[in-house]
Amino acid sequence: MPVKEVKPGDLEAIETASRDEITALQLERLRWTLRHAYDNVPHYRKAFDARGVHPDDLHTLEDLRKFPCTSKEDLRRNYPTGMFAVPREKIARLHASSGTTGKPTVVGYTLKDIDTWANLVARSIRAAGGRPGDTVHVAYGYGLFTGGLGAHYGAERLGCTVVPMSGGQTEKQVQLIMDLKPDIIMVTPSYSLVIAEEFERQGIAADDISLKVGIFGAEPWGEGMRGEIERQLGLDAVDIYGLSEVMGPGVASECIESKDGPVIWEDHFYPEILNPETGEPVADGEEGELVFTSLTKEALPIIRYRTRDLTRLLPPTSRAFRRMGRITGRSDDMLIVRGVNVFPTQVEEQIMRDPHLNGNYQILLTRENHLDNVEVRCELQHEANGLSAQQVNDIAKRLQHYIKTNIGISTRVTIMHYGELPRTQTGKARRVYDERPAQR
Repeated sequence: MPVKEVKPGDLEAIETASRDEITALQLERLRWTLRHAYDNVPHYRKAFDARGVHPDDLHTLEDLRKFPCTSKEDLRRNYPTGMFAVPREKIARLHASSGTTGKPTVVGYTLKDIDTWANLVARSIRAAGGRPGDTVHVAYGYGLFTGGLGAHYGAERLGCTVVPMSGGQTEKQVQLIMDLKPDIIMVTPSYSLVIAEEFERQGIAADDISLKVGIFGAEPWGEGMRGEIERQLGLDAVDIYGLSEVMGPGVASECIESKDGPVIWEDHFYPEILNPETGEPVADGEEGELVFTSLTKEALPIIRYRTRDLTRLLPPTSRAFRRMGRITGRSDDMLIVRGVNVFPTQVEEQIMRDPHLNGNYQILLTRENHLDNVEVRCELQHEANGLSAQQVNDIAKRLQHYIKTNIGISTRVTIMHYGELPRTQTGKARRVYDERPAQR
């Protein structure tokens, strides 16, 4: 697939700046953020004082490690708006997480925050190959979830035509893509496969689909999934990263010319990687928990926010900013199976090694006689539905071997025919069904 050439005039000056210029800007903005949070958010004033630090103690970027981290629980304890640093009348918009594991986390934006967010999503779409005049089909959910509106405002800011489809209504998604011929789709990886299946059901080949670029986020996905999406939809698949507590989509995004991990927009977000157990920083290149400090947010400054995403920081390539590696999992999504730490993306990686299997899968955990049992359910590709029972059994045994050798756990593998596993219609797929009784 042809890659759009990146011309110097397409980039902002900061995207090609020297490291010294970037760190000087970060230090200036970090000092402002710490002071803004300390002066206007009681939680931060109390937390800083308890740690014995003051915004004036930041002399270098390394001094940030002296300051306390922020967790999702801090946001929930200050629900709904106790972490805001501006008066309520200055808030232009509110978003919130789903709150499926407790109270939702409410985030606020001033008009300037909305402007910054739109600019960064526009930058992300441009990095993915988008240009003014392109048509962008937004299939992220709209509403309190930041995905839909974040993508929408960014695409408009870049000068694109936006199709605000949202999630669901898969047949209509396909109809509008065929009729309006968008260049770009923004959607979760799992739902893109549902859309791809609808194309196949209608007999529409990848070569007949107008989409050139897919910008995928909101859930972890691996290189195997990238290859599957690109094959089925005939586009370049790039990764966009974000979370509502830090901003929303557009905190980091891959560049189409390299596709080597999302570039962190370091002029607005300062990244750290911490050892998830000790909370101590690790060196660039070492894996740990991703932590962000906002540098320009007015309504909800966030100081050393523990994302729970596990990744590593990588050196710059296509832009002057550092990159983040693929998310290998979340520390709070980690499964412990007979003493082995397992992430769903590790299982996905082994499934996608087999060309006969598609990207839909489930992991079912049960316990019998105090021992954990793991069943991996996955599906054949549509064209593999005609395989013999012996061939399917061989695929299952091969996948069992891959998982045992590379992850270290024994599993039962159930290979299902194409279309037998449920599909997501809301964006994010549920991969894990943990039916083990709670430990006492």
